[in-house]
Amino acid sequence: MRFGLFIPQGWRLDLVGIDPAEQWAVMRDLAAYVDDGGIWDSLWVYDHFHTVPMPTDEATHEAWSLMSAYAATTSRIKLGQMCTAMSYRNPVYLAKVAATADIISGGRVQMGIGGGWYEHEWRAYGYGFPSAGVRLARLDEGVQIMRDAWRDGRVSFEGKHYQVDGAIVQPKPLQDSGIPLWIAGGGEKVTLRIAAEYAQYTNFTSEPEGFAHKSQILAEHCREVGTDFDAIVRSANINPVLGASDADVQNRLAGIRGRLVPVVGDGAADAMIGSMSGPDSVAGTPGQVIASLRRLRDLGCEYVICYFAEAAYDRSGIELFEKEVIPALS
Repeated sequence: MRFGLFIPQGWRLDLVGIDPAEQWAVMRDLAAYVDDGGIWDSLWVYDHFHTVPMPTDEATHEAWSLMSAYAATTSRIKLGQMCTAMSYRNPVYLAKVAATADIISGGRVQMGIGGGWYEHEWRAYGYGFPSAGVRLARLDEGVQIMRDAWRDGRVSFEGKHYQVDGAIVQPKPLQDSGIPLWIAGGGEKVTLRIAAEYAQYTNFTSEPEGFAHKSQILAEHCREVGTDFDAIVRSANINPVLGASDADVQNRLAGIRGRLVPVVGDGAADAMIGSMSGPDSVAGTPGQVIASLRRLRDLGCEYVICYFAEAAYDRSGIELFEKEVIPALS
């Protein structure tokens, strides 16, 4: 198993209480820590404009600006977004942005891409909110445009949603086969078919039964389109709250809740804590978390991207994960 780490950027209210003028330093220093450690394979950000579980005036830093910043301030670790919303940027423009970031990074950028879902920010930014069918059709066309742009340095495309006429994307990414595509989402009819055709990586649920089912659907699509299922790395995202004891875990959850309540209220804070501490979560001691992840690994999950809600304030959970969990599964 390989591991990636989300860097807090505000979207999940994980920079609350930190002065906006100091937030980049917090993000930069954590990125430097994971880059220098040699333990994590990748760092990640989210592509969102408004906070969850509800829009607030708290910071949400923009994903691709952060990609370029991390490209310039790290030297080893891979850099990804989970995941870029296809409709937020014209795909050939996005191909150009990603290629530039890849060059700055020395060939370390990953392209996490999906259809997008957060209706409030779509409408607030003037994108409307087209049907799921339209959003996924744009995803399908967009990944083809990006793939061809990175491969050839020039692309033309005539689709229902996107038209490109000889767009030049030079210089191309440094990675010989182009920037790796992580197709995110578990939609069985469309998203997983797109993944079967174009992805080097997928990303869907970490719930074991759901992961097994989505894997089966992906395998069926691979057979239909003639691609190698085993060549696609399957990944999942988890929200670890790791403690040395059960009491330590509960104290950490209480600390996270305490930062959320003043911003979103008791009900929303409890829902967010519930997503970290429910029966299918990975909150617990190292032994408990290892057991959960071994089950996921046995189902074919080769890559896990971890979000630590307390990362901007306290790295001890990350350090415990590095010391106890990663060595048991790598």
